[in-house]
Amino acid sequence: MYIFSKIENVKDFLRKQKKSGLSIGFVPTMGALHQGHISLIERAKKENDICVCSIFVNPLQFNNPGDFSRYPIQTDIDLKILNEKGCDVVFCPDNKEMYPKPVTKKYDFGMLDKVMEGASRPGHFNGVAVVVNRLFKIIQPDRAYFGEKDYQQLQIIISLVMQEKSHVKIVPCPIIRDHDGLALSSRNALLSKHEREIVPLIAATLRECILLAKNSDVNDVKFFVREKISAIPELKLDYFEVADETTLQPVNNWSDSKNIRAFIAVYVGKVRLIDNMKFIL
Repeated sequence: MYIFSKIENVKDFLRKQKKSGLSIGFVPTMGALHQGHISLIERAKKENDICVCSIFVNPLQFNNPGDFSRYPIQTDIDLKILNEKGCDVVFCPDNKEMYPKPVTKKYDFGMLDKVMEGASRPGHFNGVAVVVNRLFKIIQPDRAYFGEKDYQQLQIIISLVMQEKSHVKIVPCPIIRDHDGLALSSRNALLSKHEREIVPLIAATLRECILLAKNSDVNDVKFFVREKISAIPELKLDYFEVADETTLQPVNNWSDSKNIRAFIAVYVGKVRLIDNMKFIL
């Protein structure tokens, strides 16, 4: 496994691989790797000649400085995991390498970043777009792999690729869940033992609302979720939304869209967790 920290070094190495006709699959991460990341690595390896993973905790996408300072960092452990899983190349830049000058780029994602995560975390998606676009230009992948747990982010990146006229193929990958249904996330490591015992309720509530939707309207589903989450003192609902999968705009009736998904964000103490599930109507 090759490890690079400098942009020019990794670009030079990968340029040679592409000249040899090898395809590149890319998995961008912020480290603190879990089975969800590993599933992306495994798919990238299966579908490409070379698997590249980046580890970079991007400061531009944290609108809350406290959240940035608490983000779990375990680079040595991550590198060991990647080596064991057969990752070919790892890119681990620092802030100065990625952002030698102040960033002024502003993207326009229409209404995609005005709802849910975009409303709760102003500037978050612009920071995501800046770093992903830079990483794409550095790595020059044929395919890039993103988990559907960050579903709104996935739609933002699809829009980014269109705006930049990039040739990278975005590959969405299913949410990976723990044995009790909790969506895997690097932030799960920040939960106390007691909090970890409580949070499977988030996914369980989504499953229940999916079933409830067969005989209830959208407002009833929203009321059910709010009541269910508020009944647990340790949980605080940031938002619950029923939205179109492509536009991410809220729907008021099940007939408003053919592809509808439930989106939720919940605070557990200082930890903020997100999840989503598709409605099958």
